Amino acid sequence: MIPKKILPFLFSAAVLTACHSEQKNEMATLSGKTMGTTYTVKYIVPQNNKLPNSAQVQQELDSLLKEVNRQMSTYQNDSEISQFNQRKASQGEMPIADDFAAVVAESIRLNKVTEGALDVTVGPFVNLWGFGPDKTIRQAPTQEQLNATRNLVGLDKLIFKQPESGKKARLGKTIDGVYLDLSAIAKGFGVDKLADYFEQHHVENYLVEIGGELRGKGKNLQGETWRVGIEQPNIAQNQNSQVVVSLHNKALATSGDYRNFHMDDKGNRLSHIINPKTEQPISHNLASISVVADTTMTADGLATGLYVLGEKEALRLAEQQNLAIFLIIKTEDGFETRMSSAFKSLIN
Repeated sequence: MIPKKILPFLFSAAVLTACHSEQKNEMATLSGKTMGTTYTVKYIVPQNNKLPNSAQVQQELDSLLKEVNRQMSTYQNDSEISQFNQRKASQGEMPIADDFAAVVAESIRLNKVTEGALDVTVGPFVNLWGFGPDKTIRQAPTQEQLNATRNLVGLDKLIFKQPESGKKARLGKTIDGVYLDLSAIAKGFGVDKLADYFEQHHVENYLVEIGGELRGKGKNLQGETWRVGIEQPNIAQNQNSQVVVSLHNKALATSGDYRNFHMDDKGNRLSHIINPKTEQPISHNLASISVVADTTMTADGLATGLYVLGEKEALRLAEQQNLAIFLIIKTEDGFETRMSSAFKSLIN
């Protein structure tokens, strides 16, 4: 399974009640477990449509999510990504599934957008600091360990060839030990995969959520656009404690280290998110960042990359590239919030 990313202060504020007796439309709600977390899907069943019954829909959704894990879960030893991670450079490039290739391609693009902050090869540093499979590590790595690991990290260590006509994309590495981890973006892709299922079945109104990452289209039973509230902690009294975002053909993802951290042997708080440039757990005051984008995969990857950069650089990039972001920042007095111009336009 793909590990769950902690998403502080995020909850759905959409009106998701059952339909009134006088309404003809019917709301279906499905939920289950995937990627180390849970998923929930809500959709209005189209009238006179060929969509399968809810039990079969859930079976098909579970099958889609299982396939995402089969390709991209580092927790499955036989997944495609695990096969790549275990592969030696001398074995050459391996063919990979189309979805796997799409996520790798978007990861490479977002690496450039975030000026290198999103790096899906940073896994060796994550493991070195004790946030990988070995949770017993409580000592900061030595400079020698960091130096040795540095040679394994960086997208220049990947060989990625886009698919040619009738052929699969290919993935290789330039050095043994290069480790690919798509957990910062694959969960978002899973949301998109379920949304695409409803698109293919011509469902006009749905809301998909996996571990707090969401994508919506259309309206709920009350005829209102799906709305999601981002809670603002410790905001002054008599002010709205939620920022509400409408999700019509939009996705929302959040990244932060509010809960996923540990203490080292010296009592220092270590974030689970590693800055690939400093090779250290991040130590800034950004508690969480929420990103709205056209796809959840993009929002998910941007949320991680911009979170690594911290509030000032994240806002600079957001204004430069017209990204919709909302930040919760830790201060001596509690928390404060900031947002980009593109995000303001979504809530006005």
